[in-house]
This record gives sequence, structure tokens and C-alpha cells, in this order.
Amino acid sequence: TKIMTALLVVEAGDLDKIVTVELVDTQCAPVRIGLKVGETYTRRQLLTAMMVKSSNDIAQALARDNAGSVAAFAAKMNERAKSLGLQNTFFVNPHGLPSTTEENPFSTARDLAAIAQAADKQPEIRKIVKLQSYKFARPDGKFIDLANTNRVLRTTSYCDGMKTGFTEAAGYCLVATGTRNGRRRIVVVLNDTSTGVWKDAESLLDWALKA
Repeated sequence: TKIMTALLVVEAGDLDKIVTVELVDTQCAPVRIGLKVGETYTRRQLLTAMMVKSSNDIAQALARDNAGSVAAFAAKMNERAKSLGLQNTFFVNPHGLPSTTEENPFSTARDLAAIAQAADKQPEIRKIVKLQSYKFARPDGKFIDLANTNRVLRTTSYCDGMKTGFTEAAGYCLVATGTRNGRRRIVVVLNDTSTGVWKDAESLLDWALKA
């Protein structure tokens, strides 16, 4: 879900525009970074922190900044999915958590690979998702050290992205990208375990990159 969120934010451009945090941005379930009402950040700062550490409050802030509300942003997400020819994907929010009032979001490995392929064409996203860590600067001058949730970045030299995911229904998920010997591949692992997702994604990526 956050790959699609990132794609829409980057496609909208103006990543150095200032975003002022509103109360509605902070009203979400964990995981959150702890945004406070009135704080200001650039879109680029928020986008980087969301893709590195998967913070849901940041996803909501980016969605509201982009479309005016989470619901309006979800509609844009679904339109973008249709433009990619995807028929088995549905979004209800920018972070992917299940909804208590609407149909739950869903997708498939094939559709997620297509979304990742579109995101992979964006240099700004490519630059962010390969970061192993990021120093998130707060307005008070303090920094939060964020470690990328994608552990495969730290265990293989050829992995350079892209995004983790988890819900109780979906299990542990990972879209991983990598390049080796001139070959570039995207792999998708869904409904795995907390320990299995890393070795499975690494094995799949290694296999996919073999000449």
C-alpha cells in the first residue's frame, strides 16, 4: 500500500513543499512516528521516513496533503491501480491497515509487482528505498534515527529496495528489488512468517537474478 502512496506523492511532484501536520494526520493506529499538530516538514522528509520506517501517521499526512482527505486519496490510489491495468487490487487508505467501516484492502503478488515496477521507474523512490537508515529531523532540532524495516538490504549486496508490510490478515510481506550482472528483478513475498519472510525473499531474489 505504501508503495502506491509513495508513487502518487512523487508523481504529484514539488517534494520540497512544506506540509503542516493537522490533527487528523495523527489519528491512526500504530506504527507511528509521533507527528504533532502544527509541526512542519517537507514532503520529501515525510516520504523518506514513511518508506524507511513505515509510519502510518506520516502516510496519513501525505495523503491529506495530496488529496485533502484519506478517502479522496484512496480514490486516487484506486484510479492509479486501474491505469496500471490492475483488476485485483483495492485500497481504502494510504497505509494498508484493515478498515473498520469499509471493505478491507486487498491485492495480489502480480499486482504488487506491477505497482512496484511503476514505482521503480521513479528515481526519487529508488533513492529512498535503498537507504539502510535515515535521520528524521524534528522541528525542535532533534533527530530520530530510523532503521529500514527491510532487513534484506543489510544481508545482500544486490538488494536495493523496496518495502515491507504486515497485518494480521496478510502476514509478513515484502516487495524486494535488486540488480546483479545487469539483470534487475522485483520479487513479492506474501503471508510469510516474521523470520521466514527475509530468507524467502532473499532466496527468491537470488534465484531471479541468476543469469
